[in-house]
Amino acid sequence: QVQLVESGGGYVQAGGSLRLSCAASGNIFRVNVMGWYRQPPGKQRDLVATITPDGFTIYTDSVKGRFTISRDNAKKTMYLQMNSLKPEDTAVYYCNAQIQRRSFSQNTDYWGQGTQVTVSS
Repeated sequence: QVQLVESGGGYVQAGGSLRLSCAASGNIFRVNVMGWYRQPPGKQRDLVATITPDGFTIYTDSVKGRFTISRDNAKKTMYLQMNSLKPEDTAVYYCNAQIQRRSFSQNTDYWGQGTQVTVSS
């Protein structure tokens, strides 16, 4: 069994900062691409940022220069440092990981349970 557990969400005023964490656990051979997604109220879930095991990153335009994605491969953990938060960043944030459970298996997509981030104006 594989689990992704997120932490670090909360309530913050505009201009503030939060740091999200996502830890993978269970029967894992390798954690490949990891990413953060968010779903604002009444809207679809969209990509925020992704990171490869080698540290190559991609960000959606709206968070560039404000958010930083990182990972610790030894701990199977990913982070999202969010600075200069805006009310439009309010959403449930989900972590995603493509995981190989065995050396010969293909990637399987896993999702965390989501963590609420609320930014007040």
